[in-house]
Amino acid sequence: MFVKGSVRVNLGKFFRVTSVILIFVAVQLVVSGLHELSENGVLPSSRREMAIIGPIVRNDLFFFVTILALAALMILFEMKRRAPVPAPISNAERRKATWSARRERLWMASVYASSFVFIILVTAEFIYAKSVSALSPATQVSFIHGEVRIPLAQVTDGDLHRYVATENGVPVRFWLYREPDGSVATVLDACEICGPQGFYRTSNGVICKNCAAPINPQAVGRSGGCNPIPLKATVTADAVLITEAEVAAGSRYFQQ
Repeated sequence: MFVKGSVRVNLGKFFRVTSVILIFVAVQLVVSGLHELSENGVLPSSRREMAIIGPIVRNDLFFFVTILALAALMILFEMKRRAPVPAPISNAERRKATWSARRERLWMASVYASSFVFIILVTAEFIYAKSVSALSPATQVSFIHGEVRIPLAQVTDGDLHRYVATENGVPVRFWLYREPDGSVATVLDACEICGPQGFYRTSNGVICKNCAAPINPQAVGRSGGCNPIPLKATVTADAVLITEAEVAAGSRYFQQ
């Protein structure tokens, strides 16, 4: 578009803006590295720290930076300074100058339209990502003779199945998940680092809602890092048995 449309850009200003964008990208990569080191226990971390760096890892801030950068580039294009062009003498030169100006306006409009479409698409993706990260509704369960029985048929589709039980006035969420090897993991909807913020599932796997840490599907049910806290359960041929005592013991993770 720039070449065909002869859109003249102040390259000094253009590269200054793109350099700022690259700096933001570099900062995001550094923060993502800190996130991984904290999630693996190499660096000390807290729920608040992970909540701060989580949006950066999820690209929320980069989304706004992209829009601001596009807006800045548009302003630079619009406010570019040009050397005064002498008025054409002949009719042919005037017609050529008019045609060149019309062509440049057309391609400039194409640049603006493409940028606008890009912003719309990124905005739609951002809104969709926010809706996907919402926790799915939890099914209320009741204990009979101190245990609850969840049929295996409900949890064999590879999705995240969330349940909740109230213990001493505290709602305790837990979920069941079928791992790639076919085993069923039973875990609390909380982790040691981020607390009871919960997890959600996308096409890429299970994600921590607080810090956006992706969870290895085969690691669900194992302790450590940002993995959901394991909940002891017994898996039979047709059901998963969970005792009320185990759920009550996990209520401490959900107390504010």
